[in-house]
Amino acid sequence: MDVMPLLLLVAGSAVVAGAARRTPVPAPLLLVAAGLAVSYVPGVPDYTLDPKVVLPLLLPPLLYTSAIDSSYLDLRAQLRPVALLSVGYVLFATFVVGWAAYVIVPGLPLTAALVLGAVVAPPDAVAATAVARRVGLPSRITTILQGESLLNDATAITAYKVALAAAVGEGATWSGGVEEFLIAAVGGVGIGLVLMAPLHWLRAHLKEALLQNTLSLLIPFVAYGVAEQVHASGVLAVVTVALYLGHRAWEVDFATRLQEEAVWKMVAFILESAVFALIGLQLPVVLKGLDEYAGARAAWYALALFLVVVAARFVWVYPAAFLPRLLSRRVREREENPTWRGAMVTAWAGMRGVVSLAIAFSIPLTVHGGAPFPQRNLLLFLTFTTVIGTLVVQGLTLPPLIRLLRFPGHDARAATLAEANAQAQASRAAEERLEELLADEGNTLPPPLADRLRAVLERRRNAVWERLGQTNPVTGESVDDTYRRLSRDMISAERTVFVRLRDGRYIDDEMLRTLLRRLDLEEAAAYREAA
Repeated sequence: MDVMPLLLLVAGSAVVAGAARRTPVPAPLLLVAAGLAVSYVPGVPDYTLDPKVVLPLLLPPLLYTSAIDSSYLDLRAQLRPVALLSVGYVLFATFVVGWAAYVIVPGLPLTAALVLGAVVAPPDAVAATAVARRVGLPSRITTILQGESLLNDATAITAYKVALAAAVGEGATWSGGVEEFLIAAVGGVGIGLVLMAPLHWLRAHLKEALLQNTLSLLIPFVAYGVAEQVHASGVLAVVTVALYLGHRAWEVDFATRLQEEAVWKMVAFILESAVFALIGLQLPVVLKGLDEYAGARAAWYALALFLVVVAARFVWVYPAAFLPRLLSRRVREREENPTWRGAMVTAWAGMRGVVSLAIAFSIPLTVHGGAPFPQRNLLLFLTFTTVIGTLVVQGLTLPPLIRLLRFPGHDARAATLAEANAQAQASRAAEERLEELLADEGNTLPPPLADRLRAVLERRRNAVWERLGQTNPVTGESVDDTYRRLSRDMISAERTVFVRLRDGRYIDDEMLRTLLRRLDLEEAAAYREAA
């Protein structure tokens, strides 16, 4: 097996993603553009998306990282709009886009057109969260988009399986489709519910760092694989487990949380970068076998389908946002008014991604009886152009659209006040607990050490309030910025001495690593305390 193409993909996409951080262009768009440009460079290998790799190996960790960082409480509060988008909209888009493709493309069977509709129906989890992170959407809209993108793949994959069964001649029925959808949904959530408590118990009780990180990396694949093995939705199983683990993460040892955060940040960065680069690299693959549709006709089909995909989302989002409020007093009382601006952003933030392409590449070459699948190459091309079109057009215009609509900015002062009040309550509880412990003869400490515990607690309580204070007139730094800088310089001085002692053979390398790790933890604690 030649590993060089894989190494080039990972290294190249990481370089482009790193460079994107210095530009106003979102990283996903720059990666797609780089993939498109590189795809025709002589000597670049073919990177054909294999659904047997993308769906079971790339999708679970990407969903897991998004879900574990999501808020279970926020998603529960927005469950109705999330369900309307992740289930209702996906099914609506499947039929609307499928019917439009059936009308636009001469000779395309309705069943094959519905396959295309299911393929391009779900907005992508990676694209949605990447853009939402970059542009700083209001929290309610971000929650809705993240919730939709976490759950809609399950709906789309099930709809695709039903449409594909009809297209290849397996005699699919409406009742059979509904049954398959229910089995996938209920089974996926059920598998997640069964797995989440044992997995959390293991995370909380494993003490060895190597085993903790190994388990963390295996969790999304275990949940996905077990669910798919019983023909349930692996997507819903992964999301269910991740939401539970994220909600109960406070019960896990602090070292485990720190290590998992570092590991998953790296994994997410590599996978997200590679996924968007792969999208651009698919151009030569999708153009193969498109000879009969080459030129203006293929371009017209692609433009028409792109416009239908964009319009269908607007047609669904606005009624779904406002009709429930008009029809139900309970909705009006319990949910925040969505506003037309929120609906506009939600409708426009419908970027498609790698899941659509992976599903499209899983379309079989033939139907039952050995005949070629109807216009398969055209379906691949239309999926590709829809993904690229939504990423480029909507991805590039979403940030200026948000600025144009003038959403209320994040109130940093109010957030800091809330944090300070929460810290004050926690500090009072900690002080009471400390005095209780010190009153026990079994916890006797020398006065300097007891005072040190009190000083650390006092520093933690005051750090948040200090952010609201004035800046240093000489340096322009805030108090916590100065604190971080001085702590870093002090630790750097200690680190220099430790290295000099190692070089002088006064201590060995093993002791140096122990001392440096202690300093690293102190520096991280000081940074987080003041951040």
